[in-house]
Amino acid sequence: MKYKKIVAGRFVERPNRFIAYVEIHGKEEVCHVKNTGRCRELLTKGCRVYLEENDHPNRKTKYDLVAVEKGERLINMDSNAPNQVVKEWLSSPECILFREEKQIFIKPECKYGNSRFDFYIETEKRKIFMEVKGVTLEEQGVVKFPDAPSERAVKHIEELIMSLEEGYEAYVMFVVQMKGVTCFTPNGATHEKFCAVLKEAAKKGVNILAYDCQVTENSLKLDEPVRVCLDSPD
Repeated sequence: MKYKKIVAGRFVERPNRFIAYVEIHGKEEVCHVKNTGRCRELLTKGCRVYLEENDHPNRKTKYDLVAVEKGERLINMDSNAPNQVVKEWLSSPECILFREEKQIFIKPECKYGNSRFDFYIETEKRKIFMEVKGVTLEEQGVVKFPDAPSERAVKHIEELIMSLEEGYEAYVMFVVQMKGVTCFTPNGATHEKFCAVLKEAAKKGVNILAYDCQVTENSLKLDEPVRVCLDSPD
């Protein structure tokens, strides 16, 4: 996926989950933050950020904050981006999940039980639900999800487990919105319940995948598999 018009700025502060003050071209601007997570380790005062400029007359803010530099690492923090890059990947020859068979169709936002999974995928032989989670929290090369407790994520995993009993395949895809990481692990210190249900899902047969991304200031593309460590990484 590509953004239309990107400008660079310096982060000043984030008074709430939805907006941030960013210095752009020497002027402080109010910007929309496209990630409601905490992101405290990313949005530090003075860090370099990248924003998509939008001139739509009905918008309250002119800029969307979409990426940030953390040291020498560029991290996309747009929470809408993971679904878009997975959709592009599912439809591409690079997708290994359907290499041996004909893919019939992909349906985003498919309702099942009390949840709405990100994708329903059907081939000639398989019926699959996939839930996508974006990952921006990185500590010494290890990436973790979630960065804040998420009962919604727990519910999604529980219902993926339920879908197995009705003959569906189930996948959780963790989209690591950066390069250069060593492994992915559930963040049990932040949300022990999510960690436990993800481990249960893996035992029941839910496929747990993690892929990193090629990240530039104005683009994001799903790239290579990342090792999944459901217990503490080595």
